Amino acid sequence: MSLRSALVVALALVFGGAAAVGISSFRPPSPGAPPDLVRVVVCAADVPPFALLTSESVKTQDCPRDLAPPGVLTQVEDALERCALQQLVKGEMILSSRLAPRDTGRGLAARIPSGMRAYTIHTPTTEAGVAGLVLPGNHVDVLLTLEVRTDRNPVGGSTVTLVQNIEVLAVEQRLVPPADSKVDPTQVKSVTLLVTPEQAVKLNLGHSKGKLHLSLRNLADTTATSLLPVHASELLGDLPPQKPEAAARPREEPVPPKVEPPPEVFRIRVLRGTQTDYQELVGRPRTGPR
Repeated sequence: MSLRSALVVALALVFGGAAAVGISSFRPPSPGAPPDLVRVVVCAADVPPFALLTSESVKTQDCPRDLAPPGVLTQVEDALERCALQQLVKGEMILSSRLAPRDTGRGLAARIPSGMRAYTIHTPTTEAGVAGLVLPGNHVDVLLTLEVRTDRNPVGGSTVTLVQNIEVLAVEQRLVPPADSKVDPTQVKSVTLLVTPEQAVKLNLGHSKGKLHLSLRNLADTTATSLLPVHASELLGDLPPQKPEAAARPREEPVPPKVEPPPEVFRIRVLRGTQTDYQELVGRPRTGPR
């Protein structure tokens, strides 16, 4: 074979291989294994907090199994007639943890865990509502102020931290924070708290005997502090702070000194033969009959 013939054959092989590679790149890929899908329950429309889910508000759709979060519902029946504890948006996969158990009702009652209570404090002043900065979901301490005068606190007025780290369920009728995280202070007339039955009794008694005020906490601060009551006399400097055991000690009355009676002078008559003489003697008085 001549050199020219060999060159033609080589070029033909090169161009033929390039054409084959180009054609294969435009061919559709061969079908692989179908993805592993699971059917999940999603929201068919936006669901506000504490609303019951109905057949119109939920539906099912397929989702890759590796994208389905733990606890997602897979049956529509598991979501119906259950109350949403939080805002649910359209297309969101519904988790069981975001729904209240069935038969717990709707509204705020569905938000109260078993063994807890909702207690409402009426706040006629914005000071008690932290100037309108308390929002649903915040945590607060409740302070109690009493106007009582005692020997230890003659000026009157004492404040004590009644309960600590209490969750705010609602401000007025609002169960979720507003979009701008602000509440009009003039409209804050009540705050509903999530408390234990024992704390509810304390708050009720404190509400009837004095004034309750709220102190806002950081959500990350869950430490309970031990605080003694603060008296108005201590603030004014009239009385130094006393320890409880010192205040409970009874006052000792001073004992008057014992006064000795003055000595008594005795006069006796002395006979010396026919002479009579008198002498005086000093001694203690007799206590008995003479």
